[in-house]
Amino acid sequence: MRIEVVEDDITALAVDAIVNAANESLLGGGGVDGAIHRAAGPGLLAECRALPEVRPGVRCPTGEARITGGHRLPARLVIHTVGPVWQGGAAGEPALLAACYANALRLGAENGVASIAFPAISCGVFGYPHAAAAAVAAGQLRAWGAALPGRVVLACRDGGIAREYRRRLAG
Repeated sequence: MRIEVVEDDITALAVDAIVNAANESLLGGGGVDGAIHRAAGPGLLAECRALPEVRPGVRCPTGEARITGGHRLPARLVIHTVGPVWQGGAAGEPALLAACYANALRLGAENGVASIAFPAISCGVFGYPHAAAAAVAAGQLRAWGAALPGRVVLACRDGGIAREYRRRLAG
């Protein structure tokens, strides 16, 4: 197993699956979610619309994950997960963020993924502190250990987040 931290555009990575930091509707949004939908093209939106709602407007509750094809992306699959909005840390955010990683990895394993790329889930507009998010991600990757895909990429949008991931994975 190899874990890499890169400062790169997740939509351009040649991996089996990329993880989308989505919203509960799975119909696109801002940040990495919007970038993935734009790069994948209209087929991704159509496939997401076809996923059943678990309640009105919600196809994927926070902490859960859903899988679709990659459409126009280099990745053959997109694993959508909804991270928690940071509310100070006492509203279950760490457990929900850990569930995002665990459920994405589980779906990847169920679908034969040998390589997977994650964004910094919840670190954008959802406001999760970078150091705390990196600690959760590193903890989940360590918990999966040998069961991880052969290659895991943590694709960061900036150097500050990348440094936090590298620091947490080194410790």
